[in-house]
Amino acid sequence: MPRGIRLGIVFALCLFALAARAQSPAVPSSSGQGTSAQPAPTPPGPGATFQQQKGFAASLFNNQLTMEALPLYEDLARQNPGDTEVLLGLGGCLVAHSATLKNEAAARAERIRAREILLRAKQLGSNNGLLLNLLDNLPADGSLRYPGTPEVAAAIADGDAAFAKNDYQEALKNYSKAFELDPKSYSAALFMGDCYFVLKNIPKAAEWYERAIQINPDTETAYRYEADMYTKNGDQQKARELSIKGVVADPYVQAAWRGLAQWAAANKLKLTPVRINTPNDSSGADGKNTTITINPNGNKNSMAVWLVYSGVRLNWRKDEFSKHYPQETSYRHTLAEEVDALTTAAGLLNKEKPETLAADPDLAMLKKLSDAGMLQPYVLLAVPDAGIAVDYVTYRSQNRAKLEQYLSTYVVPPAPSLPPAK
Repeated sequence: MPRGIRLGIVFALCLFALAARAQSPAVPSSSGQGTSAQPAPTPPGPGATFQQQKGFAASLFNNQLTMEALPLYEDLARQNPGDTEVLLGLGGCLVAHSATLKNEAAARAERIRAREILLRAKQLGSNNGLLLNLLDNLPADGSLRYPGTPEVAAAIADGDAAFAKNDYQEALKNYSKAFELDPKSYSAALFMGDCYFVLKNIPKAAEWYERAIQINPDTETAYRYEADMYTKNGDQQKARELSIKGVVADPYVQAAWRGLAQWAAANKLKLTPVRINTPNDSSGADGKNTTITINPNGNKNSMAVWLVYSGVRLNWRKDEFSKHYPQETSYRHTLAEEVDALTTAAGLLNKEKPETLAADPDLAMLKKLSDAGMLQPYVLLAVPDAGIAVDYVTYRSQNRAKLEQYLSTYVVPPAPSLPPAK
């Protein structure tokens, strides 16, 4: 299953409205669902303005009434083809509608059109989370492959079609059938959780999200969906924990970070970026013709630190990489190299006075993370490149708790305190 999406109805749409509280009702929420199983919104009267029509369409959308919202968004897009909120709503409704089409060619064409509309919204400046999640996962040719055996795939497809039509009992029946056929089906377990959430059965929804996590703890989607559920239902500490776990499950899927940022935004908080500005350098794989660029405005201490850092990295290019990775035929920037360079550079700071470090935020952060033993999580989560990312799975297999600790300590603010019980 492609990460971060729902197959067929693809996201139904990405589930759970966190941003609905903060956004205008005319804007589809950034995760696609507002209040679960709410009564249908009241339509505006005759002579309604464009904004009133748009607000009504968004209310339908955020209440999962996407089939009802679709013709409204079609009309709104004809009225104003440059309105990014309308384009997002129309694209999302088309994705949902594609799940109800039995003819695969027609469904594929619907998804292709949805993708084109969403791309237009992005080109016009929209960075809505739902839009980005959809575009991350909608293939250009509109094809979606259901996971599992043909029997499991058919049951999930039937469940998605029912879900798109708001027939949640029928959807449950089909997802349950898929899970019975394959108790290791991540998708079936995940979508059972979706159904129970929409039906406001939070304990059952959590049970099925947890089953999905147990099936594959290294896929971020179930963590994110369950976190969204707890955010909406007021358990911000639990939502925070799950959002962090989702990033650790797969930090190189942007939907996981968007989910974490969405939790922060729902609580009027901001994530804290962590960054140590290291020197820019360039050289061949053998370390020849190296150019090192160090900030000329830095003080003498910082220049010495970063020269040491660059020297260690140069040595890895020349000799150390081939010693540590004899099975790899070409050089890559590794976690081991970056941490070795940062650790060696940090060693020069042990005798520095606190006021010297305070004057240079990069050196202060380097020493702070080094002293805390957090350089590996920092490198993997804050400054990975393609080479370093290769090392993530191995590190995570033995250090999941440490990765979570890094995010919890340095990046994610504490959950707001609950008001005292009356």
